Amino acid sequence: MAIIHFTNVRKGFGEQILYKDASFQIREGDRIGLVGPNGAGKTTVFRIIAGQEGTDGGNVVVPEKTVLGYFSQDIGEMKGRSALEEVLAGVGRVSELARLIGECEKKLQSGDLGDDEMMEVVEKYGEYQLEYEARDGYNLEPRAKEVLTGLGIGPADFNRPVESFSGGWKMRIELAKILALKPDVLLMDEPTNHLDLESIMWLEEWLKNFKGALLMTSHDREFMNRVVNRIVEVANKTITTYSGDYDFYVRERDIRKEQLISQAKRQQDMLAKEEEFIARFAARASHAAQVQSRVKKLEKIERIEIPAEDRVMNFDFPTPPRSGQEVVKFSNLKKVYQMDHGGGVKKDKLVFENLQGMVQRLDKVAVVGVNGAGKSTLLKIIAGQIEQTDGNCAVGPSVRMGYFSQSSIDVLNPQKTIFEEICARIPEATIGFVRNLLGAFMFSGEEADKKIAVLSGGERSRVLLATILATPVNFLVLDEPTNHLDIKSREILLNNLVKFEGTVMMVSHDRHFLKAVATRVFEIDHGSLMNYEGTFDYYLSKTKRFAH
Repeated sequence: MAIIHFTNVRKGFGEQILYKDASFQIREGDRIGLVGPNGAGKTTVFRIIAGQEGTDGGNVVVPEKTVLGYFSQDIGEMKGRSALEEVLAGVGRVSELARLIGECEKKLQSGDLGDDEMMEVVEKYGEYQLEYEARDGYNLEPRAKEVLTGLGIGPADFNRPVESFSGGWKMRIELAKILALKPDVLLMDEPTNHLDLESIMWLEEWLKNFKGALLMTSHDREFMNRVVNRIVEVANKTITTYSGDYDFYVRERDIRKEQLISQAKRQQDMLAKEEEFIARFAARASHAAQVQSRVKKLEKIERIEIPAEDRVMNFDFPTPPRSGQEVVKFSNLKKVYQMDHGGGVKKDKLVFENLQGMVQRLDKVAVVGVNGAGKSTLLKIIAGQIEQTDGNCAVGPSVRMGYFSQSSIDVLNPQKTIFEEICARIPEATIGFVRNLLGAFMFSGEEADKKIAVLSGGERSRVLLATILATPVNFLVLDEPTNHLDIKSREILLNNLVKFEGTVMMVSHDRHFLKAVATRVFEIDHGSLMNYEGTFDYYLSKTKRFAH
């Protein structure tokens, strides 16, 4: 049975038409992956269903009592509450039901009701209690704590003020609010963007047990394959539905496109013959009726359009200069951070100590571990971004490093254009070289003149990758390089890293990415480092981690 009907919807912004006559349904128990190129209108679909955006035509029907949970990348301001209080405050319908139940109880206890009023209040009281129980209202606080813990915010941080959390951690708190609501329909726009592997695995399990319907976008291919059973594609001004996971969708989409190309060719051949007949006999009175008939026939035929290919990144890492055999070596490495616990209270937090390891030329090392183990911290020390508290870290001779992290996006000058930013990094390069480089990262023509300040997260990631590619490096240190990149861009980066003739150290929560690239695995666990001489699949087979 369908819960939500999205029927013959038209939507555009000014001259840009997102879709016309677009239709799909969300049924009870559906697990739908929403896919399509950037700018096609996926987020707009969410906003329309959530009532935050109108349409230019068509109908969107959401039954009145349906509770929607919408997780988007735009979170509101959070302040004045602890993490746990913020989650409890976000479960609007459950809080509303608790209030209504309380009102009914007061009325029933007052003794001022007539028989008819009494019956009406008793009936409402029963309805509210049933819904409150169905939404697990009596178990709200334990549920909120369970969700926060699953998303990496443990009991020690339940009472921390939300202001003390970074942007990425606030996104987790926002996600916890939506999950604790236990909605009828869950709308999730990139829920895995700020999660580590452990939290992603927890979310997968949570979604498998979720009784409601799900519509989500994700750039994580493996997460999509494990969670969804239908795909809704927003592309070419329409919506197309596929029954199956993401891999099935890719295969089926390619088959449908081949069939469309064949149909278009047959139509072109037919049209050419008809037009040739019209041109040949147009001047002959004896054929006038036939010519007119064929002209009218051609006017009625709807031309088959072949969708344009999606624009994608198109680059190759240049052959790097050769480094020494020992690329980086660290020993007795220790790092202590001072953590803000609110109210001016700061405490030392030991991240790790006595870490030992060596990365050799042509290694492609995945650094893994639970949230807070120190994966990003290790990469920052190696890249010279921060100092270790104790121990040694030495980068080998002839090593030329390129460092990528979500925080290093902040080093881009927001007042510069993309073109100016790249020119400043490689002042000796010709304008033609810079333009070609930016074109490879989908910044052609006027797009290269956009200010850094107005770019999306994905666009900033592409600019940062372009800056790394601008000079030949032989050691890539990559901290979550796939965050904000769509699936096609991830595949291109993945293929280039597999072919890269240098050394790689990376942190990523994308299992598909790690399985394809990594040739060694460093696991940081309880402050020490375990070395696995094999691929990510080998690591999984040895540890049984993340293997459900």
